[in-house]
Amino acid sequence: MEEKKSFREICLKKLKKAQIRGSYVKDKMLISRIERYLKDNNAQYILLYLPLKMEVNLYPLIRKLRREKKIIYVPFMEGKSFRLVKYRLPLKKKQFGIKEPYDSKQYRNKKIDVAIVPIVGVDSTLRRLGFGKGMYDRFFEKEYKNINRVVFVARELCYSKKVITNHYDVRADNIITP
Repeated sequence: MEEKKSFREICLKKLKKAQIRGSYVKDKMLISRIERYLKDNNAQYILLYLPLKMEVNLYPLIRKLRREKKIIYVPFMEGKSFRLVKYRLPLKKKQFGIKEPYDSKQYRNKKIDVAIVPIVGVDSTLRRLGFGKGMYDRFFEKEYKNINRVVFVARELCYSKKVITNHYDVRADNIITP
């Protein structure tokens, strides 16, 4: 547990540096790769996130996917986890500075073709190291059967050869980084 905590701190420092230098160029490159991945997988129902400053800025991708009539879901925080709501404007700022749409009951447990998930780091089992709140872990524990593919994204890959995650941490099918 202590190892996981110290690895998270190292990764967060790395991500904070990455947000200062070259983030615009990296984000454009990453969005292009994500678009290609979504197209290759014929994704219609997509789970995205609304980014914090240190995360890949997905807003340009969201605008493009909406024009293409893709169905976009984003997390809506509830207690220690979240549920999915359809992306729609306006957005409001909530806990941890995260933006989200107003509450909507439009998500009806549809299958998600691709879930794009932000990471702080990853270990050799391709399991996610996040911010330490466990929200994605709790969500995926309930919804994993409804999600076809999980893709992790980050501006910088922070990788541990040692196994530092737990069995319940979310596992990726793919990782997209610069």
